[in-house]
Amino acid sequence: MLHDQYAELHLQLLNSHIISDSWVDGNARFDIVPHVISQKELSDLYSAAERIGEAMNEAATLIWNSPELLDSYFIVTPYQKLMWLSAGGFWHVIARLDLFMLTDGTIRMCEINADTPSGEAETVLLNRIFAGKFPEYANPNGEFEETFYRFARELAETITGSCSTVGIVYPTDMPEDLSMVLLYKQLFERHGHTVVLGSPYNIRRAANGKIALFGSEIDLLIRHYKTDWWGERQPVWKDADDYPDPDPIEPQLSRVLNAHSNGHTAVVNPFGAVVVQNKFMMAFMHDYKHLFTPETREVIEAFIPKTRRLVDVQQVDLRREEWVLKSVYGCEGDEVIIGAAVSDEVWNRCLEMALPEHWIVQQYFEARRHEGRIANYGVYLLGGTASGIYTRLSIGATDGTSLSAATLVETQSINNH
Repeated sequence: MLHDQYAELHLQLLNSHIISDSWVDGNARFDIVPHVISQKELSDLYSAAERIGEAMNEAATLIWNSPELLDSYFIVTPYQKLMWLSAGGFWHVIARLDLFMLTDGTIRMCEINADTPSGEAETVLLNRIFAGKFPEYANPNGEFEETFYRFARELAETITGSCSTVGIVYPTDMPEDLSMVLLYKQLFERHGHTVVLGSPYNIRRAANGKIALFGSEIDLLIRHYKTDWWGERQPVWKDADDYPDPDPIEPQLSRVLNAHSNGHTAVVNPFGAVVVQNKFMMAFMHDYKHLFTPETREVIEAFIPKTRRLVDVQQVDLRREEWVLKSVYGCEGDEVIIGAAVSDEVWNRCLEMALPEHWIVQQYFEARRHEGRIANYGVYLLGGTASGIYTRLSIGATDGTSLSAATLVETQSINNH
């Protein structure tokens, strides 16, 4: 019975011509029932995400006004600094905040993906399928695509005066996020735009200053290629081999930065995300809390777990059960070591081999379980406004058991958050 239900879901996704990978390593990727939350829970999650987004924006402004922090605190590379400065500190069009509800009803954020947020295809298509099957619930993602489209198009028209041709740049050798690329491709083509796909290595400079992909001049570039891949690539473990391609992607990166800063091609997400994506940002907000407004200090205390740069702590003082070790540019659970989930031997070895300038430690929190699973609520901010939610359910954090689930809401009144 369950097999038949999953086969039906797979066929529905396959018919979208967007999602075709319903299994990973033989394991199902999706839940066959929706994850239902209350209106209050959605409102609380949306409010937390928007308040954190405002706090991140205040932090970005502080850093822009104190550029010495790029070297003294964030330890960025020369090309990462170039990205931030070229973007004018502009970092956000779309971001996904990973939020968890605790047993006491409070909310904590484990990280923000301000650089290349993913999961959009699952967010749209799963909800579309299950909202049709369960009309008694509301679909919080019903306007997600059109909201993103409006923000992206308006940005392009404001910066360049046009949004005729859209380029999507992504790691073409990695299929994991191809569904997101196809979702965006269909979205913009549906609105009459020409869409060109390519990798960073396909970028050229047109005579009028725009960037070009395969000969097409691009008004809007949707960048789904991580900032830390555009710049210098650095190992994060002492015993790791050097990357075979450690150098910045040049001259393609400079072409994009120049086109954006000169108003020829708009970029989503802006390269200023390179600093906000860096997990040192969460440590910065705690270490420099006194510089923030009282409202933002409340947000930091309420939603962002205590976070420290590994370079600032004595490792012998880190009780394994109380901390999580994370690399500053790891995402989607990569390079995350939860002390409570590993042995003393593993924990101590990780601390010994981690290059401190590339790691944080974050205070561990116990998330609430829903029918035996932990719900990771990925709340999307579009232009600073909470506009969609992507839920992943897992038995244990970062243990490979995650199922993506449609997120539906108990009442129809979901917009008054």
